[in-house]
Amino acid sequence: MALSDMAIRKAKPREKPYKLADGGGLYLQVQPSGGKLWRQKYRVKGSERTLSIGPYPVISLSEARKRRDAAREQLATGKDPSREKQRERLRAQALAACTFSVVAAEYCDKRKRDGHKPWAPATAARSEYLLSLLEGPIGRLAITDIEPADALAAIRRIERKGNLESARRTLQLAGAVFRYAVATARLASDPTRDLRGALAAPKVTHYGAIIEPKRVGELLRAIDGYEGFGITKNALQIAPHVFVRPGELRHAEWSEFDLEAGLWTIPAEKMKMRKPHHVPLSRQAVELFSYLRGITGPSGYAFPSVRSRSRPMSENTLNAGLRRLGYTSDEMTGHGFRAMASTLLNESGKWSPDAIERALAHGDSDKVRAAYHRGAHWKERVEMAQWWSDYLDELRKGGDHCRSA
Repeated sequence: MALSDMAIRKAKPREKPYKLADGGGLYLQVQPSGGKLWRQKYRVKGSERTLSIGPYPVISLSEARKRRDAAREQLATGKDPSREKQRERLRAQALAACTFSVVAAEYCDKRKRDGHKPWAPATAARSEYLLSLLEGPIGRLAITDIEPADALAAIRRIERKGNLESARRTLQLAGAVFRYAVATARLASDPTRDLRGALAAPKVTHYGAIIEPKRVGELLRAIDGYEGFGITKNALQIAPHVFVRPGELRHAEWSEFDLEAGLWTIPAEKMKMRKPHHVPLSRQAVELFSYLRGITGPSGYAFPSVRSRSRPMSENTLNAGLRRLGYTSDEMTGHGFRAMASTLLNESGKWSPDAIERALAHGDSDKVRAAYHRGAHWKERVEMAQWWSDYLDELRKGGDHCRSA
């Protein structure tokens, strides 16, 4: 006879556990303590087994019957309900252990090792820092429990501090982490997918750069008179000649240089476009690097940290040196040496735009065209590097006109 709620409520405890059957293998076990537990008896391959469904009244009579029917459906398809329940519990525990921070760390590790386009050390450090800003709000939450509102609230904590670009980038990175969780079968969808327009748009700013010939000369003379840390002065003197990205300069290692051949080969993993970049060195650049090698060489970082030779100089070193010389961030930055070279080389009219772009290591989406450019413009780039250094020398002496090639 099927059970009723009234019969269940009236069931009193006895000295020993006893059962109240409901049908289809479902029964209520009444404990001597007064507790009432739902159980289901079933057979798998002739062997009798018992499935624990849960306590009454937490699991109501109607709910217990639904779970009984679900278990019988599993049996009909050849599954063992107890084993399926155990698997579901283990799966839930595994997902609960997959917090946002755990998945974010896994994603960052993957991006640093990606064969096609791995993160450069500077990109990895910046990305890991931005994701660490989410540690407090959502880092310890299971990634399956994070709702769009949770992610937005976490990002807006960054936005409220006025760091609009950091907030935008952190949202992008968080989305990448969530999509990685989707791709690895730990999440159904990216909760940040519809948050793209929720943040205030950051104001587009440009790196401060001096591009007027006369002022370039003044800057070069100021650098020659720099009285701070010697290696910082060396870096400021070299930067205009090679005009690589500040991160590429500070991470330079002596193993990358062939000073006799006048060549600096920056490996792909240090480049923004993940392609090796060959930098022709002028006589002046070779002289500056040779002097520096006598101080920091012959191995390790060309521009080591003031605290440890095992680390490169800080990413703020060039900018701090320029500030010490009296230049504000709106006037000149470490990145500004690239804009300086790009502007004045183009304005000279002596060099092909493609050669200048290759010298700046800008990417080319056309792989065939990019491969052609690497070879076709090398001779021109070598000549351009020497012309540029000679031109900088003239500007340092007070000239302000473009020399003949």
